[in-house]
Amino acid sequence: MPPPLLTLEEHFFATPIPPGLEAQYSEQLQHIPDLLAKLTDLGARRLRDMDAGGIALQVVSHAPGLAEYGAAVCRDANDQLAEAVAAERGRGGRFAGFAVLPMGEPAEAAAELRRAVKELGFVGALVDNHCRGRFYDGEEYDVWWEAVEELDVPLYLHPTWATEEMMGRYRGNFSEAAAVSMASSGFGWHSDTGLHVLRLFASGLFDRRPGLKIIIGHMGEMIPFMLQRIERLSQRSWGTFQRDFRTVYEENVWITTSGNWSLDPLRCILANTRLDHILYSVDYPFWSNESGLEWVQELEKSGLVDEEQLKAIAYGNAEKLLGVKLPGNCSGLSG
Repeated sequence: MPPPLLTLEEHFFATPIPPGLEAQYSEQLQHIPDLLAKLTDLGARRLRDMDAGGIALQVVSHAPGLAEYGAAVCRDANDQLAEAVAAERGRGGRFAGFAVLPMGEPAEAAAELRRAVKELGFVGALVDNHCRGRFYDGEEYDVWWEAVEELDVPLYLHPTWATEEMMGRYRGNFSEAAAVSMASSGFGWHSDTGLHVLRLFASGLFDRRPGLKIIIGHMGEMIPFMLQRIERLSQRSWGTFQRDFRTVYEENVWITTSGNWSLDPLRCILANTRLDHILYSVDYPFWSNESGLEWVQELEKSGLVDEEQLKAIAYGNAEKLLGVKLPGNCSGLSG
C-alpha cells in the first residue's frame, strides 16, 4: 500500500477571475474536463479529488499569471486562500498555503510575503518564473530575496506564460496552437525555469543569500539531465563563486515530480540528486490526482526506492522543508 501523499504544486483561481487571465488558459480550459470548476473550488470537490489520489495534505497556490495584476489583487487572492485553509483546519487540516506575490513590484512582493507568512500562516510562496519577461537576478530584487531568506521559507519557482517577445522563439512553419504549446507546458515553461535558476546562480545570489530554499517542479525543470555539463561549464567563465553549482544544487534546490508521470526521469534524478530534496507533487487540476497515485504505485513496485525512501518522497521530505505535519488520521491510502 502506498504511503500518504503531500503535494506542493496544486492550484486554484481566486474570484473574480481577471478576464485576461481566464483567456490565457483557453487551451487548458478547452481540453481538461471541468477545469474551471476545479480551480475555483477550495472545499468539498477538491477534498474528494484529494481522496481519490491518496493525498493527505495539499499545499494550495494560485495558478500562474495573477502577479501581473498587481499587489492588491495578489493580496485579495491570499486572503481568499487563507480563509479556505482556516476553514479546513477546523475540519481536518488538509490544506496549507503558498502565497502569490506581485513580482513586478519587488518591495511590495517582499511586504506581502511577510504578511502571508507572519499573519496568514502560509508556509512559503509560489511565484511566476518571470514578470513580463523580467527574471529576478537584478539588483532591484535584493529587497525581495532578503525577505525570502529572512523568513526562512521555501520559494517555489513556477513556469508562466511566454511574453510576445519570447513567443518569437517558438513560432515557425506550423500552427499557432503548436507554438503556444511549445512555449508553455510542451517545453518552454520548463527550459525557461531551469534557465532562471542558472541566472540566479550566475548573478551570485546564492553566495549573498546562502540560506535560500528554491523549489522547482516537473522533475527539476530539465536541470538534473544537464547537471554534470552545467557543473563543468559553469566553472569556466560564469564567475567566481564561494560554492560551485553542484553544491548550490545540493544545498539550495528541491525538485518535485509534478505532472511528469514516468519513472525514466526519476531514474536519472535518483542517481544525481539528494533523496531528501525530492518531493512528490501532482500539478492539480491540470493533472489528475489519480494519475499521480498510479505513478506512486508504479514507483513502489519498481524497486527503485525502498519503503523508507518512498515515504520520504511521498511526504517526509516536504514535512521537513515546510515545517508541517500530515493530519493525524492519515496513516495510509485506502486504494
